[in-house]
Amino acid sequence: MLAHAASVAAATDLPVSIDLENGFGDAPESVADTIRRAAGTGAAGGSIEDATERSDDPIYERSLAVARIRAAAEAVRNLPFPFTLTARCENYLVGRPDLKDTIERLQMYQEAGADVLYAPGLATKEDIAAVVSSVDRPVNVLMGLKGVELSVAELSAIGVKRISVGSALARCALTALLRGAREMKEHGTFRFADDAEPFRVINSLFALG
Repeated sequence: MLAHAASVAAATDLPVSIDLENGFGDAPESVADTIRRAAGTGAAGGSIEDATERSDDPIYERSLAVARIRAAAEAVRNLPFPFTLTARCENYLVGRPDLKDTIERLQMYQEAGADVLYAPGLATKEDIAAVVSSVDRPVNVLMGLKGVELSVAELSAIGVKRISVGSALARCALTALLRGAREMKEHGTFRFADDAEPFRVINSLFALG
């Protein structure tokens, strides 16, 4: 994953932030090591989740979750260049839509040294506004969720500072592929290509500057 991140960072002059999942280890020391390795890719930031990736116990206990962010923040402070640490509360993505716990965790992650706070899965304007108003760090939100219809302007108006779309663009692309395949198989027609961009346009997007 870090090799892929290094390739992306080398390909653009824009700041690159890496999804570092749960830090690839439970212990705070493992998270700190992951931050140091991520910084070595040329990235300008990374995110650490409080999800354990275990179905029977999906979210780290609070004290451990905070210790993990504190260790990550300490590693960031010891880097020779700025690196933006995003702390994520994964409650909503693991089926625990507990707004109170989510806010309290984000507040703890803020105190532990996170630069940006992120609770992917928030689905209403009211819940997002509650999070934004409860913390003193920039808040990231996830859009591209089915049934969530909030624009950049609306999110900006309630104080959101960063927006992610996660897998939404990839899912849209793969959905177009599936629709085309189904049309050919079930109807023997090819109308799915009517809205396709010409290859010259697509190739130009990949042209080296």
